[in-house]
Parts: sequence; C-alpha cells; structure tokens
Amino acid sequence: MKKRILKLSGAFCMALIAAGCGRVGDVGRVPDMTPPKDSAEFEAMRASSFDNMRLPERESSAASLWTPAPMSLVSDRRAAHRGDILTVVIQIDDRAEIQNSSGRSRSSSDNVSIPAMIGLPQRIDSALPDGAGMDELARASSSSAFKGSGNISRRDKLTLRVAATVVETLPNGVLHIQGSQEVRVNYEVRELTVSGFVRPSDIGRRNEVAYDRIAGARISYGGRGQISDVQQPRYGQQLADIILPY
Repeated sequence: MKKRILKLSGAFCMALIAAGCGRVGDVGRVPDMTPPKDSAEFEAMRASSFDNMRLPERESSAASLWTPAPMSLVSDRRAAHRGDILTVVIQIDDRAEIQNSSGRSRSSSDNVSIPAMIGLPQRIDSALPDGAGMDELARASSSSAFKGSGNISRRDKLTLRVAATVVETLPNGVLHIQGSQEVRVNYEVRELTVSGFVRPSDIGRRNEVAYDRIAGARISYGGRGQISDVQQPRYGQQLADIILPY
C-alpha cells in the first residue's frame, strides 16, 4: 500500500512538472498568433466563388455600369452568401443592480400537565419518586431568528468592431457568421471572437450588423501572454481551492 501511494505521488509530481515545463518555452518570447488560414472563415472564403453569386447576366456592353455582376456599382454589397464578409458592431453598456433583504423569526412554547383525571394523577403521583408529579408532565419552548441581506452591482462596457465571415447559409436563409481578431502588443495578445446567426434583413446598407441582432451570439474578449499569465492562479492553488473544504 505504501509503495502504491509513493507511485501515485510520483506520477502527480511528474504531471505538475510537465505542466510547468510547457510554459518554459514561452519565457522571453512573444506569444504566437493563430495563422489566418487555420480558421473556418478562410475555408468558407476559399470555397466560395463569384460564379455562385452571379445573377443571370443579360446581354450588355462590357463597359456598362449596369451589369449585374457583384462588382457593379448598382449591386447589393451586403453579405448574403458563404464567404462574404460583414462588420459586427459590438457596443455593450449594461448595468445591473439588485438589492434584497429578508428576515424571519419564530417562537413557540408548550406546556402539558394533568392535574386531575378521575383521581388517576393522584394515584400515579404516589408511585413516582419524590419531586415528580403529573401536574407538570412536559414543558418546552423554542425560538429562532434569521436575517439576511444581499447587494449585487455590475457594470459591463465594451465597444468593438470586428469583421466576420459567413461560414454557412441555412436553408431558411439565415446566415451563420464567425469572426476573430488578434492584436499583439509587446508580449500580450488580445483575442476577440464572435459567432452567431444573422438574418440578411438585419444587415445594414453599410454591410454592418449590431451585436444585439445576432441570435445565439457568442462574444469573447480576452488575451494570452505575460499579463494574462500573471493574473491566473497557479496550478497548486487551483487544486487547493477544489480539494480543501475551508
């Protein structure tokens, strides 16, 4: 049993060391950025072609401004097909304040006695030890009190713009969009991702859509690098927070 515990302890220590060694390679290096071609947006744009989007052309001069081709001055520039790009405008300014309080109190008292009952209490009293009698069979009392209060105040503010790509057109015409953006400043990479479903009619004439028009929106804004690494608790502390009951 002792050998088994030692083996488990050794394996646990090796796992922690391996996790720590994986971070050694990042010492003194800027964090790598995700290659743009390793994304669903690039695959959607590469798979699409103007041939699939072109409307039936009528006979017209090659120099005519009224050609129905996608690059025409009179064509609709809003995203509508797989591979098209649109701009997502994120302007979140939410505030929530919740205050509540509650109180509860209770008290009770019970007293049971049988001073007379066709002479039976007197007969029982004579058989009971000194000091005991039927006049005070039982007496009980209890009381409890509770008071609680809570206060929640939260403020979220985020203003961003990100280009997203139509990765799929659903049978009902709704567009599945997905976009990502990475900005590296010194040794920190800020990451912004957005995805969701958009109706073509909600896309404005400037080929923009507001975040509150996106159904099932998933917006993530975070980062990775030296600053984010310092802000995270160590592995040992995370394990301690899970295991320790206090």
